[in-house]
Amino acid sequence: MSFHSTAAQLVTLAAEGEEHGGNHESLNPLFVGGGAFLALMLLLWITTRFNRDR
Repeated sequence: MSFHSTAAQLVTLAAEGEEHGGNHESLNPLFVGGGAFLALMLLLWITTRFNRDR
């Protein structure tokens, strides 16, 4: 597969994605953002518990 044919396929794939808007209907941005925030806060809490060098 050459670089040119790969690039042409990627352009075609990207053009098809623009028709749908990019967001999945079942994903709620508030839920996803809240879940990511909670996961990061949990990781921060775990990191501070193990960091006893303070």
